[in-house]
Parts: sequence; C-alpha cells; structure tokens
Amino acid sequence: MLGFTLSDLPYIILSVAIVLLATVLHEVAHAAAANALGDPTAKERGRLTLNPMAHLHPVGSIVLPLLMAIAGGPIFAFANPVPYNPNRLRNPIRDEVLVALAGPACNLAQALVGAGIFRLLYALLPQTGSNVDVMVFVLQILARYVYLNLMLMFFNLIPLPPLDGSAIISPFLRGKARDWYYQVQRYALPVLLGIMYLVPMVLHINPVGIYLDYTAGNLAPVLLGM
Repeated sequence: MLGFTLSDLPYIILSVAIVLLATVLHEVAHAAAANALGDPTAKERGRLTLNPMAHLHPVGSIVLPLLMAIAGGPIFAFANPVPYNPNRLRNPIRDEVLVALAGPACNLAQALVGAGIFRLLYALLPQTGSNVDVMVFVLQILARYVYLNLMLMFFNLIPLPPLDGSAIISPFLRGKARDWYYQVQRYALPVLLGIMYLVPMVLHINPVGIYLDYTAGNLAPVLLGM
C-alpha cells in the first residue's frame, strides 16, 4: 500500500512541477553546450529552447515522477534525449564529455542558487512578522527544489545509458575495456530498470535509493545549512 492521501496532493504536484522545470533546464544545458562546442544539431531541431513541450517525454517526464512521488520514494525523471552529432564537435572526445556534463552541472547550479536564496530568506525569517507562514512555505519549496535537483544530478551521473554518466565515462576507456563497455551498453536500459524496480521487489534492497540517500540526501542539508 502506498499510503497516499488527498492531503499529500499539493506536495506531489509541487514535486513533479519542480522535477519538470529541472529536467527542461537540464536538457537545454545539453543543447546549449553542444551548440557552443560546434554542433548545432539540437538548435536545428528546435531543442535549444525553454519550451517544455520540446523536451518532455510523456512517460519519463510526467508519469514516472508522478508515480514515484505517490509512492513516497526518490523522484527523478528523464526527457527526450537532446540530439547531437559528435562528428560536428570541434574536439569530439573532449567535447562529448563536456556536453554530457552540462546537464548535471545545470542541476548543480540550480541547487546552489536555490540554496543561496534559502539561506538568505531563512536569515530574514525572524523579521517577517505576520508573514511567517508564507515565508516558511517558500522555504519548504526552495528546500525541495535543492533536494530534487541534487537527486537528478546524481541519478544522471550513473554510468549506464541513456544517462549522462555513460557518455562521461566511455571516452576514457581504451582497448578491451571500451569494447566490454559497449557490449554492456546493449543491455544497459533493462539492467537499469531491473536495479530500480526488480531488485527492491525481490531482494528488498534499493541500490538506487541508497545511492541517492548517500549523495543527494547528505549534500542537500549541507547546502541548505541545516
């Protein structure tokens, strides 16, 4: 049983809205990085835009985070991958890594900005008087914004396709290691889905959840000063 009640609905809607915003900016960062490094493919296909309709995947960007929010576990999402052509990059090996890092780096930047605003408003909290309830609500939104962006960042750094971590690690592999990694990539998505869903169901251990708790879960309070 999920334990979902109607009182949880505003919190769930807010969480999904934050994830959608963070995911769109994540994809725009990929597109902007590729364009700056010589590959305008994403721009040519209308992906260098803040219009969410150009990026969101109906299942990965909406249904998946919604179900995760209802289930009460970690919330993450994926959008339609930004198209790019590594052959058009000025330095393909280096620039492919930079393009992949741009998305997680954007989530980190969002978390840092959110944490900065949180700290500023928290310092002003004793001076808010009758508006204290409004201020507390805003602080809760900012804290959630920071935490969810960190979750998206660390989730995307997992070195399995279609996540950004795979594009970051593969250029550094050579010889048999690179060949083995490309073999693994064929089965990466089923493996990832199995780790996320089957392992917790069968073994009652959630490796992705543990990983996100140790990374995003521990970093968020540090950034927020809590």
